[in-house]
Amino acid sequence: MQQITSGSGSADLSLAREQFAGSNGYGSYGEIDPYSDGKPSFDIREIIAIIRANLIVLTVIVIAALALAVIVTMLQTPRYTAQTTLQINDQSAQILGKQDDTLQDPVVAASDTERFLQTQVDILKSRALTERVAQRLRLVGNARFYDAMGVRQPTEDLSRAEVEDLTMRTIEAARDVDLPRNTRLATVSFISTQPELAAQIANAFAAEFIQTNLQRRFDSSAYAREFISGQLSEARAKLERSERELNAYARDAGLIRDRDASTRSIGQGNRVGSSVTTTSLLEVNSSANEAQAARIAVEGRWSLISKGNPLSSPDVLANPAVSQLLAERARNMAELEKQRANHLEDYPAVQQLKAQVGVIDAQIQSVAGTIRASVKQQYEAALATENNLKRQVAELKGSSLAEQDQLVQYRLLEREADTNRTVYEGLLQRYKELNAAAGISASNIAIIDTAIPPIRPSSPNLLRNLLLALVLGIISSGIVVYFRTLLDDSVKVPEDIEGKLQMPLLGVIPLVREIDIEVAIEDPKSPVSEGYNSLRSALLYSTAGGLPKTLLVTSSQPSEGKSTTSLAIARGIARLGRSVVLLDVDLRRPELHRAIPILNGENDRGMTSILTSQSTVQEVLRDTDVEQLKIITSGPIPPSPTELLSSNRMTLLLDELTAKFDLVLLDSPPVLGLADSPLMAALVDGVVIVIQSDRSRRGSLKASLRRLRNMRTTILGGVLTQFDSSASGNRYSEYYGYNYYQYTNSTAG
Repeated sequence: MQQITSGSGSADLSLAREQFAGSNGYGSYGEIDPYSDGKPSFDIREIIAIIRANLIVLTVIVIAALALAVIVTMLQTPRYTAQTTLQINDQSAQILGKQDDTLQDPVVAASDTERFLQTQVDILKSRALTERVAQRLRLVGNARFYDAMGVRQPTEDLSRAEVEDLTMRTIEAARDVDLPRNTRLATVSFISTQPELAAQIANAFAAEFIQTNLQRRFDSSAYAREFISGQLSEARAKLERSERELNAYARDAGLIRDRDASTRSIGQGNRVGSSVTTTSLLEVNSSANEAQAARIAVEGRWSLISKGNPLSSPDVLANPAVSQLLAERARNMAELEKQRANHLEDYPAVQQLKAQVGVIDAQIQSVAGTIRASVKQQYEAALATENNLKRQVAELKGSSLAEQDQLVQYRLLEREADTNRTVYEGLLQRYKELNAAAGISASNIAIIDTAIPPIRPSSPNLLRNLLLALVLGIISSGIVVYFRTLLDDSVKVPEDIEGKLQMPLLGVIPLVREIDIEVAIEDPKSPVSEGYNSLRSALLYSTAGGLPKTLLVTSSQPSEGKSTTSLAIARGIARLGRSVVLLDVDLRRPELHRAIPILNGENDRGMTSILTSQSTVQEVLRDTDVEQLKIITSGPIPPSPTELLSSNRMTLLLDELTAKFDLVLLDSPPVLGLADSPLMAALVDGVVIVIQSDRSRRGSLKASLRRLRNMRTTILGGVLTQFDSSASGNRYSEYYGYNYYQYTNSTAG
């Protein structure tokens, strides 16, 4: 029995509804988004299909590239690459100490390290270093070197400069310097046909780079020492001149200055002068202050001792003799009081003790007077000393004030001399440091790995050349295929109608090889029949009002299937129970009378008969095998079809048929080269363009669309006929492998 396994007619109706939902009911040209269904602009299936379609071209180009790579590899001379590794530090080792080693490299900031390392790489690539290597190994004019590098020997007519330039360019072409990021290890490599020479030149680059670095430092030290030496001579001459001017002015002005004291005072921030007059003034003033203090102290003692009781004076009481006498008097007074307690005043013992007390009092008064006279003498001496020192201070103040005017110029000269002395001493110290550090700097470059003669050649590398040839072959073939695809403007797949023509797709009619097209259309199970059913469904929803009343089917070129499509549309609509009339308006090469077997090829009456008023509509209407379908053939071919089709009679005919039938379908001639289709397109409600797959060109189709659009007609969309989904170039299409119905024979188990 037969069983349907996939696909259905309702799916076509759903597809049609979605396709025309956003077009306001009309498939007007230029209002369709070719990827409105969400299809991406980059389709991997399309790329795969293009590759399969051009597989032979791709294969030939890639194989040719690989073969060329093998040939070139076999013809190349083996070359060897020797490498030496250098470590580049920011700062060299300290030799004289951090403070004294003035020729060490400055510390490079972290943000500037990459620039510093790139500078070192540029030095390794410099021509000056290349010249030093050539001189070290005596490569200029060396025949062995030119043979090893594969360079022709320089002829005798070349000058020395030209030979050197040839040698430098040869070395630079074979030398390479690489410094990866995030490392301080630089690799210097050299390529030659002789491994020993390659290693020798690579090591020479490393050695000369270190030597150049040290020589550059020594030269910079020599320049600095020479410059500082000249500056030192100038500073010495300035110092001598300023000292002479200062001494001459002091001598002329009679100023006696202590230069050491003056310098110390300036260094301490004290600008007090240090002349003899000023020094004497300070000393005498200090002595006068001390004398005044001494006089005040003595004056207080004198005032106390002269005006009061001498025994109340501290000077008298502090005298040892007075103290002894006072003690003795106290004993006598004690004895006297004791005797008085027992005897009368005239008692001899009492009289004797009173006499002794009187003698002691006289002695005390005598000693106090002596002390009083001594204090007075001290006061007078202190007063005289004070007055004398004050007179000296007054005299020295006058002299010092007179000296101030002379010190203004003196101090200017003194400052100049001190400044020159400071500059001279600084330059002298720097000069000594440079002399001590010259020639003993350490290098910040270290050799990590020396170059050794390589055992295996680095080139030619067959695998690398093959990979490179493969990549280049793929790129070249891709470019060729791209331009082939770009220049191919044919419409092959349904997507091209939307993508290249910007026109809605109404249906796709597959290619039939095994059976006749008429048989396939009549078979409801065939893909062709289902394709036309899908087209019918799309037309039913092509406008806001549904199926147009009048419909024109045309094509850009002849034999694209427009007559077959017209007949299939008419039959499909008629089977839905709607009345349809099919007009063959191709008055140049009519086909419908031969396409319908029931007509037996008769075409004696038809459109020309009606348009020339020889027959009525009822007379030319022909029945078909479908009950609701009527047909009007073209009739005899007229001498001027365009005049008939553009006449008033044609418009009246369409109006008359529209009133009687649900659909008036016109099978028209091609658009290009003829005026018939554009004229009739202006009379109908919609136009369907039939496009044959892999035959129609975008240019001719756009020209046809432009002609139809100029007539202000409504283009409903296009129908792609004879589409071969199994072709390699069409397999990226969404219609690839789409069988509307698949039937399998199965038996009950």
